Amino acid sequence: MRIGIDARMSGPTVGGGGLGRYVEELTKNLAEVDQRNRYVLFEASPMQHDVCSSPEHPPIPGNACASPSGEDQHPVNEPPSVLQGAHITHRRTPVPWYTLAEQLWMPNIIDRERLDLLHVPHWNVPIRLKTPFVVTIHDLILLEEPRSARATTRHPLVYALKYAGFKRVLAHALRASKKIIAVSEATKQDILKHFPDVPDTKIVVIYEGITPLHRDPLANTADLGQPEKPVLLAVGNTYPHKNHDALLDAFDLLHAARPDLRLIFAGRDDAFSRALQQKAQTRKSAHAVTFVKNPTDEKIAELYAQATMLVFPSRVEGFGLPPLEAMASGTPVACSNIPSLREILADAAAYFDPSDRSDMARVIGNLLDHPPLREQLVAQGNKRIKRYDWKRMAEQTVRVYEECNP
Repeated sequence: MRIGIDARMSGPTVGGGGLGRYVEELTKNLAEVDQRNRYVLFEASPMQHDVCSSPEHPPIPGNACASPSGEDQHPVNEPPSVLQGAHITHRRTPVPWYTLAEQLWMPNIIDRERLDLLHVPHWNVPIRLKTPFVVTIHDLILLEEPRSARATTRHPLVYALKYAGFKRVLAHALRASKKIIAVSEATKQDILKHFPDVPDTKIVVIYEGITPLHRDPLANTADLGQPEKPVLLAVGNTYPHKNHDALLDAFDLLHAARPDLRLIFAGRDDAFSRALQQKAQTRKSAHAVTFVKNPTDEKIAELYAQATMLVFPSRVEGFGLPPLEAMASGTPVACSNIPSLREILADAAAYFDPSDRSDMARVIGNLLDHPPLREQLVAQGNKRIKRYDWKRMAEQTVRVYEECNP
């Protein structure tokens, strides 16, 4: 088979955290596990704007890629792909995702390759595409979480056009695809709830993997202050569904009784993180809250290794890579008791109600006060992470491809 992959979002600094990591690991591992099929990778061109790495936000009408907040964005200069081999062809594609340009130009770029199958790793499938395709759905946050769906500083008319475009493109991706890959059973059930006409047998659940994060031995550890002080770490973007406002409230409650406690947010520097930082500055605990902007993988590894625990308060998730990364680093996890996280993490995390600040503070405080409980979660996490492997994900994905073209 000749299989195309829309790899324009490859890399966490380009595709936005988990989505970018998924595309990067998918292509890397497919190149290793599948020598029989031939692959065409449609990759982002240099200087393509990194605003396109906001997977939770709908397509924006126009020929340029602009952020959901309406801000100008700095460009990304990504090196050429390191994937090589006679069975791999690279196609640089200067079309930003989530744009009208994507809908107009990508079908011709893809269709002229005469592929047997295309894999689109997100919902943004061009409606005019003629090539048969498989789509990966990571979550339905824009349908499940109204606050994130409305998270924009753009004009209401622009937002309305964006959201209408999103719903149409998503519906087409689900109904016209040969197969749908869901990253969790929770995501599959969300698809079936919102799109009951999609056959259950069309959706295949394939779990993601964990990427080892390595610390820089020469890294500056100033962000964490004194290493003996307890530190709560939150990793990821700060869109509304991530629920970091509630974490600030819970932290205020905790800090009042534990003045040595610190909270670190590590993630993208954008309009949402800056708004959260402004809110943090109004709290009594403001001096104990730190923001680490646009951290590298090495920096994230350093933060995981030295934090007392990771706190992951999301109201909606499809899979949840940061808790697994924390577990792989030997860091205990406190997180929301939502279906996807319960499914992925099982008994390896401490759970709280994300809508209850007091419950969040209670669960975190209990972990802070009981080191043996943290050690128990670390041990259970070491077992749990063995279930998630990128190579296994790639092998299962190849089987989906072959089912589409027996």
